[in-house]
Amino acid sequence: MKGRKYILWILCAAFLTGCGVQKRVKSSTEDEQPPVVSTWHTCLIQGAKAVISTNEERISATVTMQTVHDSLLIISIMPMMGIEMARIEATPTEMIAFDKMNGQYAQTTYEELNRRVTPSVTWQTLQQLCSAELPTGDQKARIVYHLAEEKLDIDLTYTPRKTDVPLRMNRLRTDKYKKIDISKWLR
Repeated sequence: MKGRKYILWILCAAFLTGCGVQKRVKSSTEDEQPPVVSTWHTCLIQGAKAVISTNEERISATVTMQTVHDSLLIISIMPMMGIEMARIEATPTEMIAFDKMNGQYAQTTYEELNRRVTPSVTWQTLQQLCSAELPTGDQKARIVYHLAEEKLDIDLTYTPRKTDVPLRMNRLRTDKYKKIDISKWLR
């Protein structure tokens, strides 16, 4: 059961995306705002707070999100004492989830992931989420996902983002981890 907890962290990182973001209700007196147009090349959000609730438990973590526009993003999940226990590395075509505590990783395409998860996970919304450019604003996001009987409810509170800053985005070497099929985590 302990391994399942770390796997949930991986899944929660993967599910910090998608169309399930809770929208802020606009009043009829607010002026219509044009959509945000990205003008940055790199974006860094450090120390964001995530609270993940499942059918069985509630977990809090600190999250760091690094993004190179339209290219690569890394989500680092640190549930205790600043130690990275899970990580997601995503490109516009695929995603790799690392369970560092159990020395495992799973690689998947968005198409394969979306066969098991609702609502859909897309690169565009993942990038918007990791750069605080969602239509809901740059302070909070709430996402609810379903896979089989499991429900993941994720509340994310952003810290101020830094754009066009140098990033130290070291991708993890997969040869140090055991590859598993993503379906083992998405039951």
